[in-house]
Amino acid sequence: MFTSLKRKLVGTPIASAEAHNERLTKVRALAVFSSDALSSVAYATEEVLLVLMLAGSMALGYSIPISLAIIGLLLIVVISYRQTIYTYPNGGGAFIVAKENLGEAAGLVAAAALLTDYVLTVSVSASAGIEAFTSAFPQLLPHKVLLCMGAIALLGVIR
Repeated sequence: MFTSLKRKLVGTPIASAEAHNERLTKVRALAVFSSDALSSVAYATEEVLLVLMLAGSMALGYSIPISLAIIGLLLIVVISYRQTIYTYPNGGGAFIVAKENLGEAAGLVAAAALLTDYVLTVSVSASAGIEAFTSAFPQLLPHKVLLCMGAIALLGVIR
């Protein structure tokens, strides 16, 4: 029953032999693969300001240096990605890059870090979306956890 429902919602899977013909355009790839960095930037700013507000109005002065540090970190990530793309033009994820340059243990650590990041990105994005949704519909506040679980399940089915 689940398989037939999934087929109706998202269609039939692509055969492995045909998968190499399915490529994303640069615009679609940017939208799909940049969501991790974009979600971190979107949610991090609000959370940093909330913590600084709790520390007091004098602590809000640290928001600019923290913002500059975040911008610096993003620049490091962009430079790192560019170097990886040039060095591994046929694809080189964190596992492959770390394994070839630092050994198998480093590759496994990189893979575990990515899996953790993917889980946290989905969790944070779903909870932020449901938070915004329940702020518009306060009668749903008691069901936030269930709504988050439903959103994550929906993302899993669509994937």
